[in-house]
Amino acid sequence: MARIEVPRPTTWVTLTGFMGVGKTRIGRELAQELMLHFVDLDRYIERQTGLSVADIFRYIGEEAFREMEAEAVRELVERDHLVLSLGGGTYTNPENRRLLLERGPVVALWASPETIHTRVLRKPGQRPLLAEGDALAKIRRLMAERENIYKEAHIHASTEGRSAHLVVQELIDKLWDWRERGNAAP
Repeated sequence: MARIEVPRPTTWVTLTGFMGVGKTRIGRELAQELMLHFVDLDRYIERQTGLSVADIFRYIGEEAFREMEAEAVRELVERDHLVLSLGGGTYTNPENRRLLLERGPVVALWASPETIHTRVLRKPGQRPLLAEGDALAKIRRLMAERENIYKEAHIHASTEGRSAHLVVQELIDKLWDWRERGNAAP
């Protein structure tokens, strides 16, 4: 059977950014537009372990979860034709970051702490890092701690007040620019 080449800027994209910026939604739509597979890292870990991320945090601990996350990243960077949506903390691990930056374009999505707070409150109980205390204050603190790390991504886009469709179209344009600058071949 003849192989059909699809015109696209890359066959691999990683989406990073703080929880609630829209990585999963944007990732699904970006994968569809680029005709690539979509993997949400948290759901991948849940399928591998049979436990929810919240239960892993609750019963096994964050350190164990971060080890599972790193193992999953090592597995997934070996695959091709993939849009990978990371958990908010995945990219903070230096080894994860190195592997992902070497693998292909990393896109950081951004939104304000207030917008993130509104979005994550829609699914209470699914954000273990915000389970106790002042969630907005925690969001602000964690975002400030992670800002410079997220800035290491190749491409950046805001999801603030924008439809997923518009963000995806912007990302496709930026991915083509990234490729044309000689950063990758599909």
